[in-house]
Amino acid sequence: MTTVCEKGKCTGCMECIDICPKKAIKVIDSWLEYNAVIDTEQCIQCNACHNACQNNVKQVLTKPIYWKQGWAQDNCIRMRSSSGGVAAAIERAFIKNGGIVCSCTFNFGKFEFDFAESEDEVSKFAGSKYVKSNPEGIYKKILEKLKLGRKVLFVGLPCQVTAVRHYTRNHQNLYTIDLICHGTPSPQILDSFLSDYGIRLTEIQSIRFRENNDFKLEQNGKRFTVPTISDNYLMTFLNATTYTENCYQCQYARIERSGDITLGDSWGSDLEKSIQDKGVSLVLCQNEKGKELINQTDLTLVDVDLKKAIEYNHQLYQPSQKPKQREVFFKEIRKGYGFKKAVKRCYTKKYLKDIVKTLLYEMKFRGGG
Repeated sequence: MTTVCEKGKCTGCMECIDICPKKAIKVIDSWLEYNAVIDTEQCIQCNACHNACQNNVKQVLTKPIYWKQGWAQDNCIRMRSSSGGVAAAIERAFIKNGGIVCSCTFNFGKFEFDFAESEDEVSKFAGSKYVKSNPEGIYKKILEKLKLGRKVLFVGLPCQVTAVRHYTRNHQNLYTIDLICHGTPSPQILDSFLSDYGIRLTEIQSIRFRENNDFKLEQNGKRFTVPTISDNYLMTFLNATTYTENCYQCQYARIERSGDITLGDSWGSDLEKSIQDKGVSLVLCQNEKGKELINQTDLTLVDVDLKKAIEYNHQLYQPSQKPKQREVFFKEIRKGYGFKKAVKRCYTKKYLKDIVKTLLYEMKFRGGG
């Protein structure tokens, strides 16, 4: 197997697919890792893919020049968002000023990238998505719009932002927001979790991974657990069990960033709990383009202790650590035993506690009914 970068290090940014003139590359998802595999019969050895791959070239990242915490002034935007609504507010302002926004959306069972050219369309990007998204083909489309003189705001993970900047040669009309990422599982992991409930990812019309600080997976408006516990998918996600291999070696887990702006949760904030409960975003600005985005948006921004923000967002100083349960978990999953049984094997105490909590909740609910 001939790969674009070292085996197991592929981020899944998909730039190599877009840049290959012979369509000779396919990204293989093995649940544990992604690999960009080259069809040697089609390959003309132009090395475009190798030169584009961020794992083969040292990245130039930038320290923030400005940092705040805050939220969208529009309460409706803030309430619909995962953490403060700053991303949605910036996207709406960008469109209002004549630009186009490109970000990840959920469509027919796939997490893929699309454009928004009206303020109403921005709503399809709302909410955190704790799964690997697929940007294949989007870089070409962005470059086409940039060449037509349009301004494009790209919102994605740091590896995806790096890819779009490279593919477009960091075009003057390209603006970027990178999201603080702790790691992402393959969509096949999510599909495995859903299959325990007789559901296929392709059958779902809508999906939601959290509401403000409440991490609970919902499909078509329905949760998988009682309110007192986390579902198995998000439990393993938050424990860093299910990420693809490259995430544990992420070169973007540092304070130096790839985007014009970096957004995430303002964990460790000193603000009152009532304010935090409504959602507060951490905002890092790396350059003048980032300042331009902030200045044209209606935001409430207040001071934040950067040292403390880094301390509570470990992805700003180191990658997620691979838990010891990961190897066994994937062995169980790949044997076809199911997500629930894999969790029971790897997190037995947590699994049993959740059963007790569920029974107690249901008894209380029935008693109150």
